[in-house]
Amino acid sequence: MSLTLFLCLGSFLYGQEYETILWSPDHRLSWNDFKGEVPDSPRAAATTASGISYEFSSVSNKGKYELDYTVSTFFYPNKSWYQPKICDEVILSHEQLHFDISELFARKMRRLMNETSFTENVKSEVKEIYYRINRELAAFQQMYDRETNFSRNREKQAEWNKKIAKALQPEY
Repeated sequence: MSLTLFLCLGSFLYGQEYETILWSPDHRLSWNDFKGEVPDSPRAAATTASGISYEFSSVSNKGKYELDYTVSTFFYPNKSWYQPKICDEVILSHEQLHFDISELFARKMRRLMNETSFTENVKSEVKEIYYRINRELAAFQQMYDRETNFSRNREKQAEWNKKIAKALQPEY
């Protein structure tokens, strides 16, 4: 019942051209956050536009490149829409999980950025990490939609809700 659109912007500043909601564990999406126009012939009940954005700077120190970076997860209200007559709270939770899954992959990108020894090709190395994460994110989102049948399989949806909630728990 939903279709996810990924807006994966390689530049934090570019992403700011859109109204955005930064992912936070304290903010849950509501239907009021979905401000986009419903297409004339929608193939889905709702669409979540979310994605990962990054910015970084680097400094060379004795041949080693140290990065200062930010990786963020955004929801784009004006690119996200829903059909009020057919959407319910289960579909909203399905859409929230698309946003949450984007955050999981932002965390994975942050880990990779921390673990990588960058060279003088730092710009292309960061881009490659970003593209790799986005390929994995897209495949994971498709698997989520397929397994839950776009939220129609309520049992699978409940399983995914638990799985993603657990994955988002802070590590101590």
